Amino acid sequence: MPCPFLGSLNQAFVRNYGAALMKQYGNYCPIISRGFRSLGQDETKCPFIQENSIVSEAPREMTEDIVDRSPYQYDKFFHDQINAKKKDYSYRVFRKVSRLAAEGAYPKALEGSANNRVTVWCANDYLGTSRHPAVQDAAVSAIKAYGTGAGGTRNIAGNSQMTEQLEAEIAKLHKKPAALIFSSCYVANDATLSTLGKLLPGCHIYSDAGNHASMIQGIRHSQAPKHIFRHNDPNHLREMLEASPIGVPKLVVFETVHSMSGAICPLEEMCAIAHEYGALTFVDEVHAVGLYGKHGAGIGEERGIEHMIDIVSGTLGKAFGNVGGYIAGSSLLVDTVRSLAPGFIFTTALPPPVLAGSLASIRLLASEEGRTLRAKHQAMVRYLKLSLLVAGLPQLPSVSHIVPVPIKGADKVALVAESLMKRGHYVQAINYPTVARGEERLRFAPGPHHTPEMIDQLVTALTEAFHENNISFNQFIKNGACRECSMEYKFDVMYEEPYKLPLAA
Repeated sequence: MPCPFLGSLNQAFVRNYGAALMKQYGNYCPIISRGFRSLGQDETKCPFIQENSIVSEAPREMTEDIVDRSPYQYDKFFHDQINAKKKDYSYRVFRKVSRLAAEGAYPKALEGSANNRVTVWCANDYLGTSRHPAVQDAAVSAIKAYGTGAGGTRNIAGNSQMTEQLEAEIAKLHKKPAALIFSSCYVANDATLSTLGKLLPGCHIYSDAGNHASMIQGIRHSQAPKHIFRHNDPNHLREMLEASPIGVPKLVVFETVHSMSGAICPLEEMCAIAHEYGALTFVDEVHAVGLYGKHGAGIGEERGIEHMIDIVSGTLGKAFGNVGGYIAGSSLLVDTVRSLAPGFIFTTALPPPVLAGSLASIRLLASEEGRTLRAKHQAMVRYLKLSLLVAGLPQLPSVSHIVPVPIKGADKVALVAESLMKRGHYVQAINYPTVARGEERLRFAPGPHHTPEMIDQLVTALTEAFHENNISFNQFIKNGACRECSMEYKFDVMYEEPYKLPLAA
């Protein structure tokens, strides 16, 4: 006996979709619904369907829902992502550059498979301490005495005496009761901010718009309410803090020296505003430690206001010439981060040669020799800034040791960097996401081991590279003033006070 329902339908339709129809509409059939409810049978166990040759002879795959079980095309996805980066010129090619440490060779490097010698202009080993004999000897001695590795986390493998000596030296440098070292300053910023933001009840975080990715990541991980104030704008910070909840913990987070623009924040004013509203200050001195202040403690020391910084973060991997990061602050705060920050607890400790090399480097830069290195460093910075100005080449206003040369367009800045490499000068093109699109640049960081002759050669090569790639540049400077930023350079001051330039017109 044919089913009164299916029998009225087109046979081809029933062959393909009969079982699916029963699954969807079976509850309306007195036989299927009764059997399914009382006996727990499958809804397709209907005598009409079983006896219907049209359905029973149909291939199984035609009576079931079709499921695509093919694997996800991972390689295609990754290929498309990389292709997109290449199309907008933000794909990064790591140059094969091996910096030389031998006396008389630094700041040269071997580039490419042919080992061509080039002068390095963009390394953050600002003072060349990574190749200083005292730092090298300390690292080699530590390897011979203790080996190359730490053996695990500090909790499991043990807390070496050198670790404690280094943390005590960092605390002394920043005039703080305690310090804590991490595998990098990225980890130090991320771990500290995420831990404090989660731990402090109801904490609000106020972040400078120009903050480094490590601080942004730490704030995100904290899941605390965040408020972003305009870069180095104390008035905007005050406006935000005035509207802040009363009686809740607050963190104000910013950098002293901005890594890509060379700007230096109004440190005293920003700290004073933060404290006025009961906030702790978290100040990143990564691009300042080793370079500013009598002992190389950074902008806080140079301006005599270390006491206004509640938590300072710094790096061992730039001016100190090694690797690793740290925070310094009150004993209770540092111990809290030490005890609760996953980024510290579950990370392998810094190895003996890094600990010994960092300790030697901090002591070196706190000495008279360190002050001599900083003076030579600033002399080369001033000479490069003035040489670019005289040549009519563009430069963004920078009051620090970082000299940014703007070249709009990721394609253009890459071409100029390649032209410089051909002429024996290595500087990395900076583009998105390190800077915003349209704000591409070359970032020069001359050091005390560069010479005026090297800088003269660089400026000549840069001028040729601009011409070679049809980039107009002499419109940026006219009569000592920068058309782009309405700032005026005063040549007599440039040689005396490098930190105060450029001056407002």
